[in-house]
Amino acid sequence: MMHWFEGPLAAFDTETTGVDVEQDRIVSAALVAQDTAGGRVRVTRWLVNPGVPVPPGATEIHGLTDDHLQRNGRWPAPVMDEIARALAESCATGRPLVVMNAPFDLTLLDRELRRHRASSLTRYLDGVPMRVVDPRVLDKHLDRYRKGRRTLTDLCARYEVVLDGAHDAAADATASLELVRAVCRRFSARMERLSPSELHTLQATWHAAQARGLEAWFAKSGTPEAVDPSWPLRPELPAAA
Repeated sequence: MMHWFEGPLAAFDTETTGVDVEQDRIVSAALVAQDTAGGRVRVTRWLVNPGVPVPPGATEIHGLTDDHLQRNGRWPAPVMDEIARALAESCATGRPLVVMNAPFDLTLLDRELRRHRASSLTRYLDGVPMRVVDPRVLDKHLDRYRKGRRTLTDLCARYEVVLDGAHDAAADATASLELVRAVCRRFSARMERLSPSELHTLQATWHAAQARGLEAWFAKSGTPEAVDPSWPLRPELPAAA
């Protein structure tokens, strides 16, 4: 019997102006889909003119300049609508959605939808359940005592997944998809017993525990810092009084 992680998967990734989900913007995004392990990967790409300057530090990472985005990018409002609809359509098929560090990409998309569409990711899903699989959360739970960084590049090296063209949204999404397959194969005795829906629920619990552990580590190091336990989507911040 073929396990779910060998079957249909989709993966989503973004490149952005920075790392603040409340203020930064999406400059490119990709949704990839694969029907079976080793099968053809179908890629949908979006390029966005964010309407704000792209900091040099962000350009150094993904290579997208203000000039390139102004010439070739589309305005955010229609793009965010297309992205959200594409995610909703993919989720409606029951296909698990792979998102590396999901609270970042999904929350940023949600904020862009609120900013440009006066809507939200939840509204676009309209009751369709997301079965998110986050390779970062999986690895931190399944191999929790291993030391070292757990970026996409690090995890791909660890699980022998090819990452060709890091910090390109389509390349990162494709690598994340293959990474989930690799992680689940390595820990198949534990993963094959879980459905994608069960795994989604467990990851929310695992991420919250990981956030508490990271907060405790920060406090012990003398640099207290709050870590949001929400997964896969952070709640909207309350409006300032």
